[in-house]
Amino acid sequence: MPRRHPPLSVLLAIGLVLLLLLWLALGDLERFRDTAPPGADAEASEPPRVEVRERRAEDHAPRLLVQGQLEAHRELELRARQAGRVAALPVPLGSPVEHGEVLLEIARDELPERLEQAEAELALARAELAGADDLRRRELISNPDYLRLQSGVSRAVAEVAALRRQLDETRPTAPFDGVLDRLDVEPGDLLQVGESWGRLVDASRLIASGWAPQREALGLAPGLAAEVRLLDGSRLDGELTHVASRADESTRSFRIEVAADNPEGRRLAGASATLVVTLPERQVHRLSPALLELDDQGRLAVKHLDDDDRVVLERVELVDADAREARVAGLPERVRLITLGGGFVAPGERVTAVAAEAMPEARSALAPPEPR
Repeated sequence: MPRRHPPLSVLLAIGLVLLLLLWLALGDLERFRDTAPPGADAEASEPPRVEVRERRAEDHAPRLLVQGQLEAHRELELRARQAGRVAALPVPLGSPVEHGEVLLEIARDELPERLEQAEAELALARAELAGADDLRRRELISNPDYLRLQSGVSRAVAEVAALRRQLDETRPTAPFDGVLDRLDVEPGDLLQVGESWGRLVDASRLIASGWAPQREALGLAPGLAAEVRLLDGSRLDGELTHVASRADESTRSFRIEVAADNPEGRRLAGASATLVVTLPERQVHRLSPALLELDDQGRLAVKHLDDDDRVVLERVELVDADAREARVAGLPERVRLITLGGGFVAPGERVTAVAAEAMPEARSALAPPEPR
C-alpha cells in the first residue's frame, strides 16, 4: 500500500506552533534591554509645560445684593383718644399735611361747659386755701382741715387738666409731616377710645429691608454706602442703618435695613427692591472662574507657581463673581497663575513655565481677562 503524506494545512499549523514556541523562549529583547532607547531619558526628565500669567492684587469693594421691600420712614396708625361723634374731616384723603395740622374734629358737646365749671371750682378752692393760710398763721385752723383744703385744690387742678386734654383730643393733629394715606370714618360716625380711623405716612425717606446670609452679615456694619434699585431701573442712594444682632431661626439670615431719601415723594412704600450694599475694600485677584478647583478638603483653591517653578495649590476665598470673572482673596500679593495645563500637574511638581505671551497659539478660554 502506498504511503500517505500529511495534508498541507497540518504542516502549516505545526510550523506556526514551532515559531510561537521559539518566540516565547527567546523573549522580547526590546523589553529586557539594559539601556533606554535613544532620546528616552530626555523625554522622561523634561518637566511638563504650563502656561502662566503674572497677576498682582488690586483693591476691590465687593457688593452684597439682597432682595427686599420698601417701607415708609415713618408710618402711624391714627387712633381715637377721645370718644365722640365725628364732626368734620378738615383734611381730604391723600392730602399732604404738616406737623401740628388738625386731621379730625370730634364733637365737643358739653366739654367746654364742664371745663368752665372745673375752672370755677379751682378758683374757689384756691381762695379757700388762701384764707386757710391766714388762719393757720394765727393757729385758728387744725392741720387736718388745712390739708383737706390743699387736697381740694389739687383735685380741682387735676380735673381742669383732664378736661383740657379731652378738649385737645377732640382735635387730633399730625405728629409729623406726611400724607393722610387712609381715612376710615365719615362725618357723623361714632368713635370709641382706641378705635382706628386713619393712617399717616411719611415717605420722604424710605427704609429698604431684606435678609443677608450669615456669611456676608459678618462684614456688615451700619454706615456702609448702599443703593436701592427699583423695578423700573431707577436707583436711590442710601446708607446701611441697621444689622440685626440675631439671625432668624428658620433661615439663619440677618435682617438689614437701608435708609434712602425720596426727594420726589414717589409712591414706593410696600414695593419690592434690590438692596446693594458696598462692603469694605479688600485685596483680591481677578481670574477666570474656570481656574477655580477644590482641594482635598473640598475648599476652593487655585494653582500657581512658587519661585522654584513648583506647583502650589493655594486655598482662596471667593469674594464675588460674575459670568466673566471671579475675584478671590488669599493669594500672595504677586502671583504666577497657571492658566493652561493646570489639570495635568500636581501640587509640588516642578514644571516648565511658559509665559502666555510667548505661546499665543496655546491660549485658551481658561485664560483670565486682562486687568482693567
